[in-house]
Amino acid sequence: MTTVVKNDLNKLNLDAAVANGFFDEMFGREAGALSHYQKLRCAFNQITHDDFKTKRNSVDLAFLRQGVTFNVYGDSRGTERIFPFDLVPRIIPAKEWEHIERGLVQRITALNLFLHDIYHEQRIVKDGVVPAHYILSGKHFRREFVNFAVPKDIYIHVCGTDLIRDDKGQYMVLEDNGRCPSGVSYVLENRRAMKRTFPGMFENVGVRPVEHYPQELLKSLQ
Repeated sequence: MTTVVKNDLNKLNLDAAVANGFFDEMFGREAGALSHYQKLRCAFNQITHDDFKTKRNSVDLAFLRQGVTFNVYGDSRGTERIFPFDLVPRIIPAKEWEHIERGLVQRITALNLFLHDIYHEQRIVKDGVVPAHYILSGKHFRREFVNFAVPKDIYIHVCGTDLIRDDKGQYMVLEDNGRCPSGVSYVLENRRAMKRTFPGMFENVGVRPVEHYPQELLKSLQ
């Protein structure tokens, strides 16, 4: 998340945000905001600290009322927490996203092929690539599915791949959530919240839509 501070005019000053040694996605390593962040930087630097706080509280209250919350695994109290939502959006340029998308398609295709193999020919075991005990002893390996033909050979209909960036800005995969990624619904709610909070920010920017996701998921399930 971005740490925002207030300047002498009580307006947000993203230029003074502190990256604390991590890769700064707005400013990179050079002076001044990166080109795809220029408009957002100018817009946010005109918002007062009090207005930003009001917007922050409004989003938190809306999420709480709508049930956009989560529980922390291992928390015996079962306390519901509001899903963290950064009011300063992360912008991924189209060219950068196309590179990420190709990698994700390749990665998830490989995961699907892996699952098809371990439930059928198990060539990855016979060729000595993966020891059999790693698969057969896995708590999520379902012996009932051996030689079972799933529709379209699709085992992973939706995958939540967690991406991080190193100190040089290089994207890396933290983990793949291929069973039931709980964060999917947050994508839709986050976009709605951003449009409600900053309706003018999406004008003439060319932000790709996410609202069609449920229909795309349905297609893959049919």
